[in-house]
Amino acid sequence: MYWKKLGYSLDLSVQKNYWQKSHAIMPVAIELEDRIRVYYTTRHNDGKSRITFYDVNKQNPLDIIYSHDKPIIDVGKIGTFDDCGTVATFVIKVHDKIYLYYNGYNVRNTVPWSNSIGLAISDDSGKTFDKLYNGPILDRYKDDCYFTITPWIINDNGKWHMWYTSGTGWFEVDNRKEPTYDIKYASSLNGIDWSRDFKVCIPQSNLEEAVARATITQDGDDLYMWFIYRGIRDFRDGIDSYRIGFAKGNINNPTCWTRCDSESGTSLGPDKFDDKMQAYPFVLKLGDGTTYMFYNGNNFGETGILVSKLTIESLKN
Repeated sequence: MYWKKLGYSLDLSVQKNYWQKSHAIMPVAIELEDRIRVYYTTRHNDGKSRITFYDVNKQNPLDIIYSHDKPIIDVGKIGTFDDCGTVATFVIKVHDKIYLYYNGYNVRNTVPWSNSIGLAISDDSGKTFDKLYNGPILDRYKDDCYFTITPWIINDNGKWHMWYTSGTGWFEVDNRKEPTYDIKYASSLNGIDWSRDFKVCIPQSNLEEAVARATITQDGDDLYMWFIYRGIRDFRDGIDSYRIGFAKGNINNPTCWTRCDSESGTSLGPDKFDDKMQAYPFVLKLGDGTTYMFYNGNNFGETGILVSKLTIESLKN
């Protein structure tokens, strides 16, 4: 398995809108009838993050055929979980609607932020969205005592599976609070109300590792997960910065995974845009089997969104 780097899907040096101050983080892609739609999050002049999207050619994800010029949902009302920003994390078709799961966050006093998972729904093919609730659908609770973010969801014959990132603590590093996290599992019958058993699917290899952002493909009962991991000491384009890991699992035992990072098929560089960091991958398998990975490079997507193409269709070999 090997990911062939194609280049920039979105280059902010040529595609930045007037209301974007910086960054295009956390790409989230969905296949529509005649295009791929990529949602992403950008930082605005008021310092808050909001979600927008662009469309690309299915055969050539470097070919942008439409770029939306405004946010699709706004920050929440003062005091709600998303009053300081929204971040796209996952999207899925549900009958004639599209569900967009997103992170909402608040600025905090003792730590930099608090994060929870919200849901917005579109009935016009993903152009506009309405928040289902003013509150989150997955928040801090019992063993998820720090934060919950970045869900990946599979609807398998009416049973909904979610692999999400759960905060495990905060560390003081160079007079700054830095978080750690692992990947846990939840289930649902409707994609809205979720049950958690707090089982860890991809644990930290040590107390100073952060593991997050599951992105999964399914082949029959077999599951293949790419995720990100980093350290806490020097992860902003340093030696501890984000890398893409890999794990194998089975839909019938969704909390049991075998981690094998060396099989991810990804590598840093040699391009200067991702020679220090690869972050926030989103793997999209099209109906014809073509599989793309949209992801961010150095400095958390400051320069845009990169895309790679999987060169081997089957991951069983």
